[in-house]
Amino acid sequence: MPQHDLIIRGGTVIDGSGAARRTADIAVNDGVISALGRISGSTRREIDADGALVAPGFVDIHAHYDGQATWDERMQPSSWHGVTTVVFGNCGVGFAPVHDQDHDRLVELMEGVEDIPGAALHEGLEWGWNSFGEYLDALEGPKDMNIAAQVPHGALRLHVMGERGANREDATDTDIAAMGRLATEGIAAGALGFTTSRTTNHKTSTGDFTPTLTAAAEELVGIAEAVGRGNTGVFQLVSDFRDRDAEFQILRDMCAVSGRPLSFTLVESPRSEEFHHDLLNRIETARAEGLEITGQCPVRPIGILLGFECTLNPFMRNPVWQEVADMTAAQRVAALQDPDRRRRLLQASGGTEHNLVGGRIIEDFHNMFELGEWPYYEPPADQTVTRRAEAAHKNPVEFTLDLLLKNGGTNMLWLPLTNYGFMHLDGTRELLTHEYTVPALGDGGAHVGTICDGSFPTTLLQHWGRDRPDNRIELEFLVQRQARDTARAVGLCDRGVLKQGYRADVNVIDFDNLRVRGPELAYDLPASGRRVLQRADGYLHTIVGGEETYASGEATGALPGRLVRGAQPAPVTNGASNGASSVTVR
Repeated sequence: MPQHDLIIRGGTVIDGSGAARRTADIAVNDGVISALGRISGSTRREIDADGALVAPGFVDIHAHYDGQATWDERMQPSSWHGVTTVVFGNCGVGFAPVHDQDHDRLVELMEGVEDIPGAALHEGLEWGWNSFGEYLDALEGPKDMNIAAQVPHGALRLHVMGERGANREDATDTDIAAMGRLATEGIAAGALGFTTSRTTNHKTSTGDFTPTLTAAAEELVGIAEAVGRGNTGVFQLVSDFRDRDAEFQILRDMCAVSGRPLSFTLVESPRSEEFHHDLLNRIETARAEGLEITGQCPVRPIGILLGFECTLNPFMRNPVWQEVADMTAAQRVAALQDPDRRRRLLQASGGTEHNLVGGRIIEDFHNMFELGEWPYYEPPADQTVTRRAEAAHKNPVEFTLDLLLKNGGTNMLWLPLTNYGFMHLDGTRELLTHEYTVPALGDGGAHVGTICDGSFPTTLLQHWGRDRPDNRIELEFLVQRQARDTARAVGLCDRGVLKQGYRADVNVIDFDNLRVRGPELAYDLPASGRRVLQRADGYLHTIVGGEETYASGEATGALPGRLVRGAQPAPVTNGASNGASSVTVR
């Protein structure tokens, strides 16, 4: 009988602990790592990793596969980017608990907040659950990665308060007690935690603000206190921080009454560097007082994709666009190449006067870029659409039209909204390397017509570990952050590290050729729904629980992933290290 199920032989191991890389073999038995070093003996399968990096599977703690995970075995695009565990239910949106009569409301909330087509959700969701525990049962089954869920505040509020909750009325003491009880029951059934949203950016598909936007501090602190009595679970929150003192005090109070960790969305303001500096200082003060507050940070700008096949494009408010809006891509290209229609379209957009029709964001050519086949997410200012149009002696509107007509009318432009107000990523680097942050906000499964940031883990390694001209970040630190630190942030302490006894979730990477591909459109959601996908090159082998799920970016057919119920303790190992790396600039 073979002594090992799998040996990964001779790779350059970055184990996720922050320790320096080393050449080693890794043996796997029964889904866990059984040995590291020079390993002899027989094995059922051997992977030659000579010349490749061997890293833990990545843990993505901010995704929105709440619907997709009920009908799909594959959590793509995240699984193309080395992710072996994904956490959804973020930002207070999800599908349980739910009364049968509220299905449409939760679909409208998810559709509006996360830009997932309502038609796809209506067709794909089979429901069949009411409680959060029953929803978790519906998530059971083979997957290409491990999945975990959280209890969403929006669904809780609607379930307990009905119309009053949807209309953002204040919760009574009875309401708060009921929401606290349901949140605690959900976590006891296997949810990792409780999430909420307090940003005006989040609206339903009917244009209403999310039910949780103005929830009083007493409501959130009351729910947190109830969760804390169970001695498990985490909190996740997104806020505009318009009143920073009041909002951050809510975070502090939630942590204080519960004794549980909390993480929140932390981005660089496009207008003021002081914004994220202040929030980092507040985190440091809270940590010094024993409150475990962490910032979830993007690894590059968060921006929207604009194109004729996307949700948004710069001409969508142009009256001439309405003549072609419902055409197929091929028909639309032909129609927009007609000289008369082209002239009328440009005239309606203001032509050479730049008096553009529509919202300022979708026509912000001064901050818009073409991504191309191999995107570079820190483009210089001279590559904006406006600067390129000027160099070509063209009007930016006409130049944009020609860009969008490329590739059969499927070409996309990219408009950074956060973390790129100063045309560099120095602020993002500061966020990523701070002691109390983790990389997150990839939103896999969401914003399927406007954003595709599930590629964040690949961009983290590619851009910050290799391609940035200066101020790069040591790979050991990047891997630690995207694997061990993200896992621990949500209580999954049995993964993210390549050490004896830990889960055998592993990536074998051709680092020299690791790169994110350009976004592309697919129509593979239920009801032929459209979504933007983004693949990667360089992942030679992705292994989940000891089984290879992807080889050179292609699915192997193995589906070893399962629902993770609740926090997972770290294995008891000999000589396990919890040391963190320092940040190395090169």
